[in-house]
Amino acid sequence: MKLSVYLSGEIHTDWRQKIIDSCADKNLNISFSSAVTNHEASDSAGDFLGKEEKQFWRDHKSAKINAIRTKTLIENCDVAVIRFGEKFKQWNAAFDAGYCAALGTPYITLHDEDINHPLKEVDAAALSCASTPEQIADILKYVITK
Repeated sequence: MKLSVYLSGEIHTDWRQKIIDSCADKNLNISFSSAVTNHEASDSAGDFLGKEEKQFWRDHKSAKINAIRTKTLIENCDVAVIRFGEKFKQWNAAFDAGYCAALGTPYITLHDEDINHPLKEVDAAALSCASTPEQIADILKYVITK
């Protein structure tokens, strides 16, 4: 079985690469995708449409351009992994989790245990919750090989 896995959320640590490497070590047949993880590139996605005087409109245009990628990848993935980090509020990750839930796309949350309580509703809709990238790789291995 081959899986398409969308990696959503926090962009300040190497959790995505840890999952990819761990799955490669396990010889899992998975294609990974993600939103744009470079802040500057993401923030400037709409700049080619013209300069804006107000930051709100720049952000608005870029968010819509980025949503083309995000929506397409979420709608076409088999499973999403949604990472909530400790340093920043990941509103985009919460939105992606809700979008997956609305579509019926299975998702797994990845976060430290100390934020279980604020994420209880997000976790309740997830099909699994993990606290390390290695646990994610183990879940994916089970799904593919059992």
